[in-house]
Amino acid sequence: MGKPSISFEFFPPKDPEGESRLWDAMMNLRSISPDFISVTYGAGGSTRDRTIEIATHITERTGIPTVAHLTCVGSTQEEVSEILTRYRDAGIKSILALRGDPVGGPSTPWQHTEGGFDHADELVAVAAEFGDFTIGVAAFPDGHPASHGNFDQDINVLLRKEELGASFATTQFFFDVNRWIYLVRRLKDRGSALPIIPGILPISNVKQLTRMADLGGTPIADEILSKFLDIESDPSAVKALGVEVATQFCKELLDAGAPGLHFYTMNTSNATREIWENLGLKA
Repeated sequence: MGKPSISFEFFPPKDPEGESRLWDAMMNLRSISPDFISVTYGAGGSTRDRTIEIATHITERTGIPTVAHLTCVGSTQEEVSEILTRYRDAGIKSILALRGDPVGGPSTPWQHTEGGFDHADELVAVAAEFGDFTIGVAAFPDGHPASHGNFDQDINVLLRKEELGASFATTQFFFDVNRWIYLVRRLKDRGSALPIIPGILPISNVKQLTRMADLGGTPIADEILSKFLDIESDPSAVKALGVEVATQFCKELLDAGAPGLHFYTMNTSNATREIWENLGLKA
């Protein structure tokens, strides 16, 4: 197997201070020469215009391939086509097609937008019609919250997206390598060739971790959680343990054949860079 891909995810900042931190982190990680950088939408599509702006600036300022998120939330079909046109005109060649989370988060009921889409496979089909994009989608080793434990449904959805034109998937963050192995095996058994890039969340804030895990339905092993809870009041110790846990997890994933690693940076760079250095992935 060749060298694994390395990629980072950022979210659009809400204020000038946040934007400064974003660019500081971006430039610190630039020397790693990531294969791509992705830029998210907020819940309910709340940062759509900022996503387009930031993704465009990344492409212009760094030359790093940018994967811009595209969601169903709050957009009509006409608006989706307009966004794709803006991405294409900005030189962005890849998108991540997602259903997206309602304003209240992934556990709240879906709200249909009149004249819009309800499922990510519809976005994949529209993006494929443009003919100019590499299309990524999301995968969920612990199961999609909306599937309510029906993993067969998740597999069928991924196969449908691949059939419509998706060429890779990045996963929601998770903490059990066996869940990634099981997902990949199930897809392969159905004839899929879709690369599944595992998503890595370096833990640096215990409260933030438990909140995000609850929202996304991601289980955290008691063995891992207890270690963090024991040192919750010591931010430096939490960050150090987060790097240690993530490094070991990445090693297990690469040993299991993961084609790459996708880091949820939370718009900071130190932990991700430390993990990359620990893995010895320097060119």
